[in-house]
Amino acid sequence: MTPLSKRFTAYGSAVLLVVASLTAATAAAATAATAPAVARSQELCGPGSAIKFNRGAFPSRPEIDNKWFPLEPGMQYTTTGKVVSPDGTTTRKVVSTVTGLTKVIDGVKTIAIWDRDYSDGELAESELAFFAETRKGDVWLFGEYPEEYENGKLVGAPSTFISGIDKAQAGIAMQSHPRLKTPAYPQAYAPSVDFLDCGDVFAKDQRVCVATGCYSDVLVIDEFNPLDPPSAGHQRKFYSKHTGLIKVTAVGGEDQEFLNLVKIKKLSRSELKSVNEQALQIDRRGYTVSKDVYAKTPRAEVARGYDGHHYH
Repeated sequence: MTPLSKRFTAYGSAVLLVVASLTAATAAAATAATAPAVARSQELCGPGSAIKFNRGAFPSRPEIDNKWFPLEPGMQYTTTGKVVSPDGTTTRKVVSTVTGLTKVIDGVKTIAIWDRDYSDGELAESELAFFAETRKGDVWLFGEYPEEYENGKLVGAPSTFISGIDKAQAGIAMQSHPRLKTPAYPQAYAPSVDFLDCGDVFAKDQRVCVATGCYSDVLVIDEFNPLDPPSAGHQRKFYSKHTGLIKVTAVGGEDQEFLNLVKIKKLSRSELKSVNEQALQIDRRGYTVSKDVYAKTPRAEVARGYDGHHYH
């Protein structure tokens, strides 16, 4: 996870825990699963923006088919562009892969997305992000484990946040029916790492052309962080039906990011298996890199009942 002006989450060496940590994680998961739904009333993004989280609204088997934010395991999206800052311009490439892994967070079974973020050709961040969709079609972000790299070496994951831990709260990554002139909504909130993304429906039915084609049904979401100074600016994210994120632009701010979707790929079964194995390694590593946060979660696992297209 990088600052908002540089952050792109479209969609996100194993060391085992000691037995005591596993027991604590299992107990925490059981408590979360049986706890009542929690309504979180703080209006983080302005009037009408209170988080209304209800774990009972999510199905037991995760599947994300929101037309603006589809996350089908095995799909991989590559975006490229640049970040312009007072110090100069850097090239950017983000490879987002929908894994076949699930992980229970805050009592909800989520799908794991693996994002790899390259700056000037070098890996800067490798992140697992966790999403789930309610029965009504809202997609929620439940947390992120972003490993940071410098000169090819892992230096930590200090910006990790997980809903239900250290007062972090899940938020809506994409509404089921985005409408103009409605209140902004929190996409997630984690006060311990100063993370707050707010989304506001800015425009609909726009025409946008990128390397993967021209789209005439584009939804534009304006993203901002009320905790940041005005100099931070806003991001605009462009979504097309049944494709998802196709473009990112900046409005104001010292660090401005511009990205375009350049490739969409459906992984083969063997490729998805390899991705799952790599993502599981990242998940396991998180238990030692982020002992105070990530280590408190149940282990990720390969989804049961997934046939390569749907969960059963």
